[in-house]
Amino acid sequence: MSDRALYCYDYVNHPYPLVRDVVLANPHHVFRRATAAAAAQGAALHVRLAGVDIGKDVAIKITGVEHDTAYDRPATRILLEWQATNNPRIFPAMKATLVIFALSATETQLELRGSYEPPLGKFGEVLDAAAGHHLAEASVTRFIQEVAGWLREELMAPRPADAPPAAQPAAPTVTDLEC
Repeated sequence: MSDRALYCYDYVNHPYPLVRDVVLANPHHVFRRATAAAAAQGAALHVRLAGVDIGKDVAIKITGVEHDTAYDRPATRILLEWQATNNPRIFPAMKATLVIFALSATETQLELRGSYEPPLGKFGEVLDAAAGHHLAEASVTRFIQEVAGWLREELMAPRPADAPPAAQPAAPTVTDLEC
């Protein structure tokens, strides 16, 4: 069996340091709120197929955070692994990197690169070739679009004058490493 690659991206019309700090303050909160996941520790991946919303809750584990560059710009890489919370053996587990980097002084890109191995052996490879890869690609694309959309809305929300901005955590480090 071979891993299947996935790639998607979206933009947030706010400066990189602000977006990075909000995500790093509590990435699981961002993922959960963006995807409207029911579980307190995860995200919901879903796609729309023939007018029906098909979804699966996943548990996300953050395996690392790196501060680096992407395309010669400051970047933060969040290393992720996720798997379905129910019946994980029949759904692909994913390993991915969420890259957050500056496109300009006022725009940030979120980029997700990942791979998965189709479950269920040869049968799973056939299912993946028929429709599974398309569904995986669509669900990951929707995930990154929902995260970017939530960040755009969250960062535009007015704050009370005496409240600190949500994007100003005490330190831009991840303390919650597991969903």
